[in-house]
Amino acid sequence: MPKGYVIARVTVTNPEAYAEYAKGATEAIRQYGGRPLVRGGAYEALEGEARARNVVIEFDSVEQARTYYHSPEYQAAKAKREGACVAEFVLVEGA
Repeated sequence: MPKGYVIARVTVTNPEAYAEYAKGATEAIRQYGGRPLVRGGAYEALEGEARARNVVIEFDSVEQARTYYHSPEYQAAKAKREGACVAEFVLVEGA
């Protein structure tokens, strides 16, 4: 079964509110078996528009990643980031 990856590209506009989101999201990631592979850090734009915060979370399956994203725990955290950032989130099936 292929692994599932949640990939986020984020520009934080309200660091305090985003920090509150991150606390809840971190707990939900742990609860649903996710493993952060990339979480912030140095980056280099090779092509196109880059965002300052990049996150890659690995799950044992696409379904597990989907369950995490739609979980009540993550949705509660997500509500805290409204207005605190501009972001794209995608779910990708691993090779």
